[in-house]
Amino acid sequence: MTVIPENLDPELHERLISSGGGALSQKMGIEFIELSAERSVATMPVDGNTQVVGILHGGAHVVLGESLGSISSAIHAGPGRIAVGIEINASHSRSVASGTVTATCTALNLGRTLATHEIVIRDEAGRRLSTVRMTNFLKDS
Repeated sequence: MTVIPENLDPELHERLISSGGGALSQKMGIEFIELSAERSVATMPVDGNTQVVGILHGGAHVVLGESLGSISSAIHAGPGRIAVGIEINASHSRSVASGTVTATCTALNLGRTLATHEIVIRDEAGRRLSTVRMTNFLKDS
């Protein structure tokens, strides 16, 4: 169940509700648990998101991270503004072949024109799997 902040831009709120966070997020089974500019949390199943050797695909880590970083930046941008990703990177520390992963997105910088977030993805045992860092450019829509 997604917890959407009450003070969210009504247009962004409607987009999140109507799209379920976007077509790719839906296909990957991403579930948004908590959303804010400062901290967001989501989960994603490993099943259905694996590479040929049976472990969670590195790109799936990045999709999960970018989904959270983009939404958190859009929340920070506020009404009449949008967030556009300009940089993303990921460092993978450990693999996982089953279960559910949890991503926690934390703001590193929330400025007027740039927002940078770090997203840490962990397995069910709490072990860090990857660290994603994303910067979004905030502009008028």
